[in-house]
Parts: sequence; C-alpha cells; structure tokens
Amino acid sequence: MQTTLRRSFERRGIQVVGCTDGALALERWRASVPDVVLLDLSLPGVDGLDVLARGRAEGLTTPVLILTARGTVGDRILGLNTGADDYLPKPFDLDELEARVRALARRTAGSADNTLEYGGLRCDASSGAVYFGADPLELAPREAALLRALLARPGQAMTKERLLEVVFPGDAQVQAEAIEVVAYRLRKKLSATDVQLVTLRGLGYLLKAAA
Repeated sequence: MQTTLRRSFERRGIQVVGCTDGALALERWRASVPDVVLLDLSLPGVDGLDVLARGRAEGLTTPVLILTARGTVGDRILGLNTGADDYLPKPFDLDELEARVRALARRTAGSADNTLEYGGLRCDASSGAVYFGADPLELAPREAALLRALLARPGQAMTKERLLEVVFPGDAQVQAEAIEVVAYRLRKKLSATDVQLVTLRGLGYLLKAAA
C-alpha cells in the first residue's frame, strides 16, 4: 500500500519519504523537517503508537495523521490522546486523505514555530527560503533540503544515510557520494555566513556557528 500511496501523492505534487519500519520511521522523523507525518499503527519493529509517543516526548511537533485498520472509537481516542492530530481508518478515499494531509500542512505553514534559526541563518520551512540576516541565500533545491535538515538539529551530526533520505527522497539507487557533492556546494555558499558545514569522518555532517 505504501508504494501505491507514494505514487498517488507524488502525482498530486506531494513529496513523500516512505518507511516501513517503526524504528527507522522515528529516525527519519527526527532527521528531516516534514510538513506532515502519515503514520500507520501496524508497523514492524516499533508500533506506530510507540513511534508517536516517543516523537512527542522528544518534542517533535509535526502534525501527525494516523492511518490504520484499527477503526474502533477506543483506538481513535488512544491515538489522539497519544498526540495525533487526525485519524483516518481504512479503507479510505484518496481524495479525503489528500485533503486532510494538505489541511495539516497548512496548519504547519501558519505556525509560529515554522522558522528554523541558527548562527544568523533563518529558514522559513513553509516557503523553503533561507536567509543570512536580511539577505536570501541562492540555493539549489537539494542544497536547501540539506541545509534545512541540518538546521533542524544544529550542532548535531547527521549521517549520510539519513541525509540521503531527505535530499534524495524515494531514490534507492543514489549513492552516498551524491551527498558529498551537495555538501561541497552548500559549504561554498555558506562561506560568506557565520555558519560552517563541518564533516565528521565516519559520522556525517553538522552545522557549527562561528565562535
């Protein structure tokens, strides 16, 4: 079903990063800056409710829509009490699912917490624009995606594998070297700012503000 949903959403202009494992889903939620999390409760490894509970406990505020075959009132109440923003039982109408996802995304766009800031850099996640002070940075889409992911966790290393999922969503053929190319280009564009893109051998990348 995930493949069908991904294709349907992408045809409608919605970018998707998919995952079928609960533990990995939580890692990707931490690593990326999604507008909406579409969460199935029946995930292998870590149950969907556990993913939701852990994410909320860590301060992840992304709107979450639960999608599941568990359609009883009790399950719905449990999901909402755990921190979900919406709940859609299976089977569902794709148009209704899209409408709910877009409604949650608009809520994110209107949130005051929708701006990422670090070391003089400011990213408006709703528009994707990145500024240093009052000046916009001219970034290619993949450079901007990489920078947004790192801005969400300033000072913390992110692995190349995680960044591949964010910068090249849905492309299983892309190699780790592709991230190195994007990082090289982004580092040059950050040279005029007070923030450095640092490579940590064996760990990945992080943003570091100038002392």
